[in-house]
Amino acid sequence: MPVKDLALTSPDIAAGERIDDRFAGEFGADAPRLSVSGVPADAVELAIVCHDPDAPMAHGFTHWTLYGLPPLEGEIDAEAGRPGPNDDGGHGYVGPFPPYGHGDHRYYFWVYALSRPVQGTPTRDAFLHAYEGAIIEQARFTATYSR
Repeated sequence: MPVKDLALTSPDIAAGERIDDRFAGEFGADAPRLSVSGVPADAVELAIVCHDPDAPMAHGFTHWTLYGLPPLEGEIDAEAGRPGPNDDGGHGYVGPFPPYGHGDHRYYFWVYALSRPVQGTPTRDAFLHAYEGAIIEQARFTATYSR
C-alpha cells in the first residue's frame, strides 16, 4: 500500500487513546474534526473512512465514509464532501456503539488521496474494491472505545 508523506490527525481524538464520549453513538455522536497534511500534488480528491474491525460482524462496522473532498491540507471541511453510507443504514458519521462488555474496539480513521474522483457514494467495501488502483497514498490513525 502506498504510504509516504500523507498524514491524518484529529484535534479531537488522540491517536492510540480512547475516543471521548461526545463522539460516541449514545452521547450525541458529534463527528470529530480531522486534519490532513502531506497531500500528494497529483491527488484529485480525498476520501475518509472510519471502520471498526472489532465489531461482531463478518466485516466489522463502517462508521463513516466521506467522498469528494478537495485535496487540500489542513482541517477537513466535512460539508465540502459527500457523506457515504455507514453500516447503521444511514449516511454520514455514526459514533462508536460497541456491545457492553465487549472490550476495547479499535477505530481506524483513514484518509485516501486519489488519482480520480469517486463516483457516487459507494459502501466502504465497494469503494476499496473499485478505487484500489486509484489510491496514490493513504494514512490512518487508530483510537479505541468501549462501553
